[in-house]
Amino acid sequence: MPGENLSRDEAQERSALLSVDGYDVSLDLRSAVGDGPETGPRTFRSVTTIRFRCAEPGATSFADLIAPSVTAVSLNGKDLDPGEVFDGTRVRLEDLAAENELVVDAQCAYSRTGEGMHRFVDPEDGEVYLYTQYEPADSRRVFANFEQPDLKAPFRFEVRAPEGWTVWSNGAGEQIEEVREALPQKGGGGRRAGGVWRFAETKPISTYITAVVAGPYHYVTDSYSRTFDDGTTLEIPLGAMCRKGLAKHFDADDVFLVTKQGLDFFHDHFDYPYPFGKYDQAFVPEYNLGAMENPGMVTFREEFIFRGKVTQASYERRANVILHEMAHMWFGDLVTMVWWDDLWLKESFADFMGAFSQVEATRFTDGWITFANNRKAWAYRADQLPSTHPVTADIRDLEDAKLNFDGITYAKGASVLKQLVAYVGREAFLEGARRYFKRNAYGNTRLGDLLSVLEETSGRDMGAWARSWLQTAGVNSLTPQVELGEDGRIAELAVVQEAAASHPELRPHRVAVGLYRSEAGALVRYARAEVDVDGPRTVIGELAGSEAPELVLVNDDDLTYCKIRFDDASLATLRNHLGDLTDPLARALCWSALWNLTRDALLPARDFIDLVLRFAGRESDIGVLQQLHTWTNSALTYYASPAWRETGGDLLAQGALRELRQAEPGSQHQLTWARFFAAVASGEADLRLLQGLLEGTAKIDGLEVDQELRWAFLTPLAAHGVADESVLAAELARDDTASGKRHQVRCLAARPSAEVKAQAWAQVVEADTLSNALVEATIAGFAQPSQRELLAPYTEKYFAAIERVWAERSIQIGMDVVKGLFPALRDSRETLDATDAWLTTHEDAPPALRRLVLEARDDLARTLRGQACDAAV
Repeated sequence: MPGENLSRDEAQERSALLSVDGYDVSLDLRSAVGDGPETGPRTFRSVTTIRFRCAEPGATSFADLIAPSVTAVSLNGKDLDPGEVFDGTRVRLEDLAAENELVVDAQCAYSRTGEGMHRFVDPEDGEVYLYTQYEPADSRRVFANFEQPDLKAPFRFEVRAPEGWTVWSNGAGEQIEEVREALPQKGGGGRRAGGVWRFAETKPISTYITAVVAGPYHYVTDSYSRTFDDGTTLEIPLGAMCRKGLAKHFDADDVFLVTKQGLDFFHDHFDYPYPFGKYDQAFVPEYNLGAMENPGMVTFREEFIFRGKVTQASYERRANVILHEMAHMWFGDLVTMVWWDDLWLKESFADFMGAFSQVEATRFTDGWITFANNRKAWAYRADQLPSTHPVTADIRDLEDAKLNFDGITYAKGASVLKQLVAYVGREAFLEGARRYFKRNAYGNTRLGDLLSVLEETSGRDMGAWARSWLQTAGVNSLTPQVELGEDGRIAELAVVQEAAASHPELRPHRVAVGLYRSEAGALVRYARAEVDVDGPRTVIGELAGSEAPELVLVNDDDLTYCKIRFDDASLATLRNHLGDLTDPLARALCWSALWNLTRDALLPARDFIDLVLRFAGRESDIGVLQQLHTWTNSALTYYASPAWRETGGDLLAQGALRELRQAEPGSQHQLTWARFFAAVASGEADLRLLQGLLEGTAKIDGLEVDQELRWAFLTPLAAHGVADESVLAAELARDDTASGKRHQVRCLAARPSAEVKAQAWAQVVEADTLSNALVEATIAGFAQPSQRELLAPYTEKYFAAIERVWAERSIQIGMDVVKGLFPALRDSRETLDATDAWLTTHEDAPPALRRLVLEARDDLARTLRGQACDAAV
């Protein structure tokens, strides 16, 4: 819609003109239950009163609102014609006074895309659940406002909800009255019952972190208490909720345990009491994100409630997300960036603090291993795309902002902060954070506000550091060079730093360089130097004279952000002795480096797969093992030579089954290998075994085939034509839940039939009836590596459709379609040419859409280079 994509310039102009004193928002959500309208979207009433000041009386500005209709608008007591002042996305405000009151009475639409007020009907029991999700700019789908992060204000919410529901918002709430009113209905009168919920006024916060959750949720309570050194005590009511259908799986005690540990950690280190009263956490259906940091009302995707057996890595991931969102209460909610350019001021810090607090305050003491192996892989990929950007990005508008919730802003930014801690020291870093909170509480900041306090606490020049790490893009490679003397010891060890031609910046790195050798069958570190690496070549004098190493590990302990490379001797050692590395972090770093070599077409895919087959079975860290399985599947699917793919697939299936049978019965390693075996199974015997495990005619000691594992086995069976529609319908009858429906939809779309692919394509691209969760499931099933020929007709269709899809659908669905349906499995020069042709002829396409296509094009070009490298073997 015109005006929906707010620009930075418009936001700056409005911020200079207006300041907001407060919002009163009244929502009537009783229309969420019962039959919906026969035509048009299902809507709810939203009445907003905004009190604000204008620095230039007589000026013109606008409020934001995306709604099907507006019933009434009044400005300073004067009624305005909604047809004249509302264009579908904005309410025009003319002749503003020094002090103003705007009242907007609108009919807003419930969402099926996870943006705005999402409405979900549970197929299991017919119950309706609502929740809001706004970042970066979807609160305007629920109430009229000034939708930009620097126009903070206090909010007071009042919500009318159906009878029997409970409602939550950012502040503490209570049901103040029951309401029963006559309603006009077809064929006669009727009455609608419900309750009125009123919530305490919030502190000044940004629009995008306000929240409403409503419905018959299962709700569990607890409390947190903290007494500070001055004798004052802080009491925080805790709550956690999920759908009633998931209550039997909800381990709220563990959620509360991590929550309390996190609150202790942040109070210990931030010296600023949690500022938002209560702390509720809602696990909600069909969520687009991992979680969202709404103060006092954090929302999570309900997949963090585990319906079956999962590994320790899943619990670690959930704890990390809980702590990530909690860190936002300070980094992002208390102190907020002025505009989305400085999104890193909240996301990078939350990503870093999530791992930092997890390692020091919870049972997940190996969190930095997961960070090195998983989160940084996301960053390395994003930082090598043509769309890479500095951590402090140039965000022109809201579409740019939406796409910048990426591996740079989160994982690279967090990695850079880990490097900053090594650079300035832990205490200087934390003291800088404490001063930052106290000086900027309830306000908005830019990069300079943070750098100034870090300069105070560290005594270092942060400007040069920021220019290198925050204001330039790209990832450096660090490679050791070892020269041995006649005595066989190190004469000189240097680190060579390189950068891509597109982003030639060389950075200062604080790194540890570790030397490893074999001792009693183990590969162990016997020397370490922590040094500053700067420029193209740095000599590490501290290691001169050391015994000759079998392995040199640059960036040992993972202090900096770089691609680790190896000298020839070290790479040869890893090829033969990777499994002998006893330190799990060092091992994870080596696996990550080998994967980067594979993606960069410097290591053949079959060599990486061979390393996994020989050494992954000895991997102790379950999160690393799961990441290895993901990478290995990608290596086979994308980077292996097409001529070797079938051989590689057979080798992987045999290796996975061998490890599955050898794993300790009932262990998390056994479960992980079972899932990987299902992911790579393709031969008749493998599929027959999966079918037998489902039907109970085959058995592997200790392997419990619960409902989630049943669906994992059914996916390859569907993709290879073994499980047909009737089998999947029977499985849905067995698991007739929202989760089961998503699994069934994915499996249905995975079947090897031209008619199936045409139907799935039509449901996602040509129609707009599926919810975001079912769009995601359909896309996941559509493109199967074993069905490349079936997907041939969709390359041309993709490029013909994406501009229309981007224009007609919400940005979230647009992103899902453009990324998920790109013909990546049609991995040929012809597809690359078709992509280039679209980019050439669509230079005027929306920049965010072009960015997504450019990224997919880069991945495809990388695929072809990887296949050429593998074929050369």
